[in-house]
Amino acid sequence: MLFQLYSSIAGSQLIGWVLVFCGLILMNEIGRRTKAGGMLVFVIIPIILTAYFIGIQLGAFGGHSNQTYEYMNGWFHYAKLYAADIGCVGFMMIKYKWGIGKERWFKAFPWLIVSINILIAVASDFESAYNAFRVTGDLSGAWWASNEGVFLYGGWWNIVNGIAGLINCMCMTGWWSVYSSKDKNRSDMVWPDMTVWFIIAYDVWNFQYTYANLPTHTWYCGVALLLAPTFANALWNRGGWIQNRANTLAIWCMWAQVLPLFQLKWIPAVLPTVYGGATAAGVTTMDLYDKAIAVYNSGVNNSGEVIAQMGITANPTAQGVVALLALAANVICIAVIIKRAKTMHINPYKQDVWVGTKDYEEAMARAAE
Repeated sequence: MLFQLYSSIAGSQLIGWVLVFCGLILMNEIGRRTKAGGMLVFVIIPIILTAYFIGIQLGAFGGHSNQTYEYMNGWFHYAKLYAADIGCVGFMMIKYKWGIGKERWFKAFPWLIVSINILIAVASDFESAYNAFRVTGDLSGAWWASNEGVFLYGGWWNIVNGIAGLINCMCMTGWWSVYSSKDKNRSDMVWPDMTVWFIIAYDVWNFQYTYANLPTHTWYCGVALLLAPTFANALWNRGGWIQNRANTLAIWCMWAQVLPLFQLKWIPAVLPTVYGGATAAGVTTMDLYDKAIAVYNSGVNNSGEVIAQMGITANPTAQGVVALLALAANVICIAVIIKRAKTMHINPYKQDVWVGTKDYEEAMARAAE
């Protein structure tokens, strides 16, 4: 229902997914377990990459033939990478009590940086709905080409998921209860009140965001990237989900920025069902990129015609279903938060809401003041 996983390269695409999933978990473990690992992954490597990115702009490293320059040179890609990495460094400051990281007011930083990233995604959802509305005059659905070389099919599902994202910001509770873990290396920033309730609501919402707004990448960034931190939190890193999420996001952004052809050509991401009939017609991820960037650069929005010529029929059913699931998950989550806060007579953002639940107690047992 969600993906067209039945092409001649389906086996390679499954292997690619496993490689990304395992690679993200491995690199997260390197970055979280020690100060040296964290400095390497989230400070030294980004500094080296910054020099590389500057060199690209100056014409070094192959000029226009460089894959980063050709496929990932938009400001959004760089902004996303550095925003994610700033979050990782901020979380390291909290868990190791570096500088302002030991101040109580800085404990609100995780909520702030996560909310900013959610709001950026919400804006993308609303942008897609707006661009579709410009084509049809309603929200029933229409194709448009983004500056990232992606054909998007915007519609009412974007509005629904955008609302889910706004609610998700308010599902983060206990802003001030953020700690470093009490193991010898202070391996994690622990947020005990960020339990499975929020994680599920976030994961469903964020998957829909990537599914609707980054459809040609979502096999990796909407499935493997979301499951990696959730898997770690469930099995060995209780309470550290948000740190895992920021770490894996930054790691993926660095990889995708330097080697975008991995998901476009070498082991291309599986296409979602919105591109109805694309895989059967032999249309590849790279084909879609080339056509979409040509439409965007032309300044003429004839995306629907180009898509039709490729033998693709819009099938947004899954987008609508997942958007409704995202809204439902977040409405249920905030409703439970409100109910628990009223019962406990607390402010859910100043105090912890999930006290007494298994997730909370297991995470709190790891926390050190």
